Amino acid sequence: MKKYVFLVHHSDYIGFLNELQSLGVLHVKEQKGEPSEELLERIRLQKEIRDTLAALRHRIVTKTEGKELSEEGGIAIAHTFQELADEQENLQQEVNALDKEITFLKPWGNFAPTSLRMLEQAGLKVHFFTCPARKYDPAWEKEYPIKVINTAPPNIFFVAITPIAQAINIDAEELPQPEVSLNSLMVKREALKKKIDAIDEKLDNFTLMAQPALEKALTKVEESIQLVTVVENTGREAEGAVMILEGFAPIGREAGLLTYCEQNDILFLSERPSPEDQPPVLLKNSAFSRLFEPIGELFALPSYRELDLTPFFAPFFMMFFGFCLGDAGYGLVVLLGATLYKFRAKPEYKPILTLAQFLGVGTIIFGTLTGTFFGANLLDEQFAWLGGIRNLMIDSSQAFNLALILGLVQILFGLFLQAYNKARQFGPAYAVATIGWVVLLLSILDIAVLNVTARLSTYTAWLGVGMILFFNDPKAGLLSRLGKGV
Repeated sequence: MKKYVFLVHHSDYIGFLNELQSLGVLHVKEQKGEPSEELLERIRLQKEIRDTLAALRHRIVTKTEGKELSEEGGIAIAHTFQELADEQENLQQEVNALDKEITFLKPWGNFAPTSLRMLEQAGLKVHFFTCPARKYDPAWEKEYPIKVINTAPPNIFFVAITPIAQAINIDAEELPQPEVSLNSLMVKREALKKKIDAIDEKLDNFTLMAQPALEKALTKVEESIQLVTVVENTGREAEGAVMILEGFAPIGREAGLLTYCEQNDILFLSERPSPEDQPPVLLKNSAFSRLFEPIGELFALPSYRELDLTPFFAPFFMMFFGFCLGDAGYGLVVLLGATLYKFRAKPEYKPILTLAQFLGVGTIIFGTLTGTFFGANLLDEQFAWLGGIRNLMIDSSQAFNLALILGLVQILFGLFLQAYNKARQFGPAYAVATIGWVVLLLSILDIAVLNVTARLSTYTAWLGVGMILFFNDPKAGLLSRLGKGV
């Protein structure tokens, strides 16, 4: 990356920004400060359009024709979409509430609540009861006029009629009198469903007409957000007559930017950025390593002067994935599945599928090495017909030893990378402690296992300890280093 500072007259500034946007090579350095109301409004519009698009993409539409809208029409639909969605949600809540009332009234059937009020005017009250069928006592019918309305196992629903002034003593749950008829609720529910269907029809039309326009409008709004953001991150000098813009451009892609500035007499300064400038990170990897960048992005990206670890962990990731899955049959399934799906996948998914193919190959290799195919152990006698191929396979104890060796190699390799990275960023002195760990680990390995130069390894082990203790923080004093090292 190179750092650029542009000085542009205010009258030419918007045209300059539009040209930069078309070139697409400059990353603008952000300044501290609160975003303006204009920028917040555009961000809200961006979210509204994105939410509308996400909702429309989930709708299943059987129609094949629709009137195409302009970008402005798409934005208008984005404004009204949330209103319709909220209205539909409120209507659905009303339907859900009606469903509960209908469920409550269904056992009683359809009747006019006015008839209950007429009986009350005549001095009679209708009591509504329910209880488990096994607890229903026929003796109640001798005390009160009772009519069983419905039996819905395990419950029974019945009514009893008494004078208003008379208390009733029945060991069952008394329910409140219905205030509306079942038919009126069903009619109301049907009317609400028609309104919901009408909104669905509108949303279907939105899907047909507005989706392409919304996608164009989203692009336009995002570009305007970028433009407003750049303007707000612009410094102003000479009473606002001169606009000062700071940004970063990749060294290999700056030719178009330089040509434009020279042709239009744009004054600029360029220099190598310092870490304090916090330049953006642009990863450059081979085709193979680039497949593993999504995995590396799950963690923090390297800072500007740090080493990109993607090409280094890529082969280890493939190897350990194959070792962990460890079944040639499953690896074959992963490889074939990714290969077949790749023919119909969208372009943005194809790198992920290529990564899956490599991981499948790694699994096949290690599954074959350990002699496992869909859970079957190929080293068993029943697979003796494989002949000399089995001589290339290893048993479980050998696989365990191989895993230990690969783990040690990875640890040592990681320490070497860490030492190189520290030396590159801060100087050789900062790498000494890490190299000390390498020396100490190799010395312990020789003393405990290899026994090649055990006497010499004793001295090198103490050398490694000294490197760790005295170089853990080169900026600190001697006693501070010892304290931190311990």
